[in-house]
Amino acid sequence: MTDVLIVLTNLPDPAAAETLADRLIDARLAACVNILAPCRSVYRWQGAIERTAETPLLIKTTRAAYAALEAAIRAHHPYELPEIVAVPVQQGFTPYLAWVAGELAAGSAPTPPAA
Repeated sequence: MTDVLIVLTNLPDPAAAETLADRLIDARLAACVNILAPCRSVYRWQGAIERTAETPLLIKTTRAAYAALEAAIRAHHPYELPEIVAVPVQQGFTPYLAWVAGELAAGSAPTPPAA
């Protein structure tokens, strides 16, 4: 197991997703945020089945940064009850995982590993 987490959340549209991604990167709460193609979510909310277009984010962070990341998402998310789910990274390319951790270290700006 590593200290890296992938955090999932959905935003109502690509513009909101872009804004949140920028905030998380600027604050060094995430090393990378993937803004995925819009999807359809189906769920029950307040007794009714809803079908909503949403824009998912995959956020790469660390266990140490998770609490602050969650607080930032909650503070800037337009939903009353946002999905915020963290999945631990069991294994991964060691240089990439080190880059993720380095990006979240205060004041550091390491170069990402070569492709």
